[in-house]
Amino acid sequence: MSGHNKWSQIKRQKGVSDAKKSQVFSKLAKIITLAARKGDKPESNSELRAAIEKGRQANMPADNIERAVKKASGTGEGAQLEELRFEAYGPGGVAIIIEGITDSRNRTVAEIKHLLSQHNAKWAESGSVIWAFEKIALPTSGWTAKHTTEVNEMDGEALGKLLEALDDHEDVQEIYTNAL
Repeated sequence: MSGHNKWSQIKRQKGVSDAKKSQVFSKLAKIITLAARKGDKPESNSELRAAIEKGRQANMPADNIERAVKKASGTGEGAQLEELRFEAYGPGGVAIIIEGITDSRNRTVAEIKHLLSQHNAKWAESGSVIWAFEKIALPTSGWTAKHTTEVNEMDGEALGKLLEALDDHEDVQEIYTNAL
């Protein structure tokens, strides 16, 4: 019986790590697909080259990378992807910018709104949060807070849970806050 128990523990742990890998690969595939729309040759498309390198650093299989590039060029199967940016106010009045890539804008908006309401955060209209940030010119998004908000311990814990839930969402790519 002890061998059976050991296998069940290994199987459970492997399942958890495989699910995390799958989520990371899914996010990276979306980034690669969007970058490949600007040109499917990494030699002439620096954004695609950087996205592929990110995938390789995460040990993403080469066939997954190729499939993502083909999807952008129209030779692969799948729906059109689009970039989204959401703004919200979290616990303690913290400003939050959520960037994502999705194949269904309506579904993603509904799911993000649901996550925000579950964690006592509020959806903000476009432009009501972005003023507290500035964009840094880097190969990837580099939003930094111009104005920071100090968070007490209780709000900090709630904010951490919210950010974790948002990060676990398959369409969310990046999250920025002005929490201190």
